[in-house]
Amino acid sequence: MLRISNIKMTIDESPSIIESLVIKKLKIKSSDLVKYYIYKESIDARKGKINFVYTVDAEVKNENKVLEKNLKDIVKIKELRYEDVQSGTKKLDKTPVIIGSGPAGLFAALLLAQRGYNPLLLERGLDVDNRTKDIEEFWKERKFKNSSNVQFGEGGAGTFSDGKLTTRIKDIRCRKVLEELVNFGSPEEILYSHKPHVGTDILKDVVKNIRNEIIRLGGEVRFDSKVTDICRVNNEIESITINNEEVIETNIVILAIGHSARDTYEMLHDRGVKITQKPFAIGARIEHPQELINKSQYKEYHNHPRLGAADYRLIEHTSNGRTAYTFCMCPGGSVIASASNDGQVVTNGMSEHARDKDNANSAFLVNVTPDDFGSEHPLAGMYFQEKYERLAYELGGKNYNAPVQLVGDFLNDRISTNIGSVKPSYEPGYTFVDLRKCLPGFVIETMKEALVGFDRKIKGFAMDDAVLTAVETRSSAPIRIVRDEETLESTNTKKLYPCGEGAGYAGGIVTAAVDGIKCAEKIISQYASMK
Repeated sequence: MLRISNIKMTIDESPSIIESLVIKKLKIKSSDLVKYYIYKESIDARKGKINFVYTVDAEVKNENKVLEKNLKDIVKIKELRYEDVQSGTKKLDKTPVIIGSGPAGLFAALLLAQRGYNPLLLERGLDVDNRTKDIEEFWKERKFKNSSNVQFGEGGAGTFSDGKLTTRIKDIRCRKVLEELVNFGSPEEILYSHKPHVGTDILKDVVKNIRNEIIRLGGEVRFDSKVTDICRVNNEIESITINNEEVIETNIVILAIGHSARDTYEMLHDRGVKITQKPFAIGARIEHPQELINKSQYKEYHNHPRLGAADYRLIEHTSNGRTAYTFCMCPGGSVIASASNDGQVVTNGMSEHARDKDNANSAFLVNVTPDDFGSEHPLAGMYFQEKYERLAYELGGKNYNAPVQLVGDFLNDRISTNIGSVKPSYEPGYTFVDLRKCLPGFVIETMKEALVGFDRKIKGFAMDDAVLTAVETRSSAPIRIVRDEETLESTNTKKLYPCGEGAGYAGGIVTAAVDGIKCAEKIISQYASMK
């Protein structure tokens, strides 16, 4: 393959001309181009203009002849593809079990099914269709279900999000994840987009299609199946218990429980599985008019149809030694009610693929360290989260209303009385409060200073009418289930594979999915398939 970089086109030129630009750059005839595909798309907004820049991989006839021309921006590459690990030889007597159907669990189960290991995938929540009904009922009628909500159910928390697929890790498994997502219904553009996303409306169908493929290949998927106990004998898994009654014998478990399975964390701790504290972050969601973000980022091009809704990523190191940053920014999206337990208020952000709603929202977070927890207990960070989620519930009116304060009032320590130009998107509703009553003092202090810095980077970020909706606490897990770096097994429980975001080893859809694949590979490399 040849990789051709720096293929530029103006914002008004169509991607349909890429093929002709490739031919021109390679100085070949159109008949000599065997195939090509876009490897990467980026935007160059320097010098007051916006251009699209592409990197393209191409297969051509007489490749060596082309290379002899010593053309600029052309290099020979090896077409990198995910390669299956070789199966082991040990006999697998019992079905491998995956707990949790978020990205880590789904992709672990998919790979095991593809290789003939007939996995059993257990999910405490419901399938995505019934889960969607329960979530909408909660948002509209305040009827909350502990077992079926934004955190629990098919696809995990990521199903009700923006579906961001950006990642900083460099791993060929990332490509496999993206290709599988496309195979199961995601738009092909995620393979090359500079900021790929799927959107919750498409993700619902994608996770359903993956589930159906796992079943078709010989796996089993069970919903409303909460793992309530594990049996460890001589530091090895012997069985698990579902819903306090059904015992399943297994000696291989991938633990992909997600960052909100607090009762499972407590059960694992009680059973002696090694868990440690981990830093995370808390804060609120902040909402602005999407038009403001578009104009700030794209200037006179802000209405151009090729650009869509603009996003941002901001970070500020403040004078108290803390760091504030934006996270999981949802262009043209909504702030959503994301509680996983009764009597708690949790916020998150969600966008559909079109990103066409009026508001932009993002988590506005401040780092929290174990020194802030006030205890050395392994689950102290979890209890720290719960404290502020309960305060938010109480301040909101004990009816799942979220605490809200306009930025201008937040900066001046006064309770808001009226909504301005930004209408809060959170459902089921909101209550005006003083956010100092549901967030730690150091978080409030850091957020106030950071708002000033953010406003220098995006003019209007600290506008008086911008809306803060509390609390945001679930950006990452507050614990780490400790595992061996080589085997990926729990350091004190053999054949238990802590996996993904809930175990403290991932930070998004792609990284969690990659971690699930890595854990599945460890099993495959030891055991022969069951077919």
